[in-house]
Amino acid sequence: MDDLLLPVVDEDGAPFWEYAARGELRVQACADCGRLRFPPRPCCPHCRSFASEWRAMSGRGRIWSYVLPHPPLLPAYAAQAPYNAVVVELADAPGIRLVGNVVSGPDAPLDSVDPERLRIGGPVRAVFCPVFPDVTLVRWLLER
Repeated sequence: MDDLLLPVVDEDGAPFWEYAARGELRVQACADCGRLRFPPRPCCPHCRSFASEWRAMSGRGRIWSYVLPHPPLLPAYAAQAPYNAVVVELADAPGIRLVGNVVSGPDAPLDSVDPERLRIGGPVRAVFCPVFPDVTLVRWLLER
């Protein structure tokens, strides 16, 4: 676990990780114009407001893109290769895309889903996987 790549939590993104630790998927929104934005940032790119809020998402989405990394990889990941890395577009926030992995369960290894099952447009739903006491990752389960 020492070689895992962990998120760098900054002031703007900290609420995303705090909600994930509670099992909630939330996206930053402008409190003035209402537009959603990801990644989180201090100023709305649409109206330039600095007012923001965090809106709950359903956790449902579709695979927008994916890759299957192969070695050479960092040692912590090489043992699980080939695994998937996906970009998921949220169902209730078109245009908002999150990166993660499709797994068979919240605590399953990265290689737990047969790559043949992955399809662009495939429906997924968010699950939450604590990887350290202060880091919970959003992962994805295939929907039927």
